[in-house]
Amino acid sequence: MTLLFLLLAANTRAAALAAPVDPAIFRDRAAGERASFLVVFREQADLSGARAIEDRAGRRRFVYEALRARADASQADLASRLERDGIPFRRHSLVNMLEVDADESVARALAREPDVLTIAANRPSALVREPSSIYVPRAAAAIEWNIAHVGAPELWARGITGQGIVVGIADTGVRWTHPALQAQYRGWDGASASHAYNWHDAIHDGHPMNACGSDSPEPCDDQGHGTSVAGLAVGDDGGENRIGVAPGARWIGCRNMDIGDGTPARYVECFEFFLAPTDANGENPRPELGADVVNNSWTCQEEEGCTDVDVLRPAVEALRAAGIAQSFAAGNSGPQCGSAYLVPGIYEAAFAVGATNLRDGLANFSARGPVLVDGSNRIKPDIVAPGVGVRSSQPSPPFLDPYTIFGGTSGASPHVAGAFALIWSALPHLAGRVDETEELLERSAVPLTSAIACNGLSGGDVPNPLFGWGRLDVAAAHDLATQRGSPAPVAGPRPEARVLPPRP
Repeated sequence: MTLLFLLLAANTRAAALAAPVDPAIFRDRAAGERASFLVVFREQADLSGARAIEDRAGRRRFVYEALRARADASQADLASRLERDGIPFRRHSLVNMLEVDADESVARALAREPDVLTIAANRPSALVREPSSIYVPRAAAAIEWNIAHVGAPELWARGITGQGIVVGIADTGVRWTHPALQAQYRGWDGASASHAYNWHDAIHDGHPMNACGSDSPEPCDDQGHGTSVAGLAVGDDGGENRIGVAPGARWIGCRNMDIGDGTPARYVECFEFFLAPTDANGENPRPELGADVVNNSWTCQEEEGCTDVDVLRPAVEALRAAGIAQSFAAGNSGPQCGSAYLVPGIYEAAFAVGATNLRDGLANFSARGPVLVDGSNRIKPDIVAPGVGVRSSQPSPPFLDPYTIFGGTSGASPHVAGAFALIWSALPHLAGRVDETEELLERSAVPLTSAIACNGLSGGDVPNPLFGWGRLDVAAAHDLATQRGSPAPVAGPRPEARVLPPRP
């Protein structure tokens, strides 16, 4: 009896000490059936020293090496045991975690490891797209209305087009041969293509019907979304189709969704590529070839495994620490107050973008703050940009129109990514200084307000939980920085806000 009591007590203590296992992982699995899950370790890398490193390349290298060192130290023992037992896994460092494919008994055993913080879900879920059938007439000189609306052509006229800046497109892929995108692809030299260090496919087990398959060796778009997003950031065919904010920038790409289905592990893998791109075999990472700006026109829902709202936060914070700017779609979950609830746009470290129309009205679908899901009451979005009836590139069969009308906060976000590229190209002393550049974009935005109040936060204030700081104006941002002659603009008087009527 005494021995039985001791055994029961020991088992109780072990269960109490075990890391939580997300019940969603095996909810629809039969006993013994495998599922993909994430083993997240307690210790994440200390990146606090990055801020003191002035050299951009040095800062990026510091962050990369710190992440790898912490992951190697934490994961070595478990990785060795998983490999010995023939259990499939993939190592990640941007978030210190292992992506494992195993049954529930293995997950429970891993949860009992003292270094493990949690066992998180890694389930695919479809990208939420906001269809846009609203047609807005073409602007003069073949410049789209939305591009003119954010002030980009004013900077082009000054010779500022994003030269020298690399924009990472994390999405459904990109059709790199599109006439508005091929010249901007960093892997194209005008005569031949090299995809090493310029493209990565995080889809290793693609759907059988996926036209791009798995581990595509060259940029491929299995849905069309990523090609449209890339066009709004950098697209220009050199003729009548001037569709991107920063046509002088170069782009590199990573497919993080399988026909629109993403998982936390896929998202993290693409973040890792943009921090330190790899060769065609996924090896020999080179941080110096990473993206300067990353556009993220996607959200991670609970159904994908983001039941823990913090699961992607270390990745977003790590890229920021490395001096990489990031633009995030706020989400198409509006119009209710508090509808900004999807990661990663809700994070303090994420620059979230809501969507507006031609008249600077907030799109009905655009997510509104404040952020309630984590108890922060944080104002989101941070800024807004055109995302209704915008024209961009699309992959298309021969003889069909390679351009389409696009919409959603997915369309708004690449305007801001392009704005980062323009500002950093024009003002190299700001490049890599994410905090200061975001403040510059906020302070120069066209302030927009509303009579709506959300969770005690007035829509009449600036910033507010509908429009954030207002609508992007990259020309005004450049003017503000150059007139003040300071890389860190200080708070000052703002233009009078434009009050819009409340929406239902």
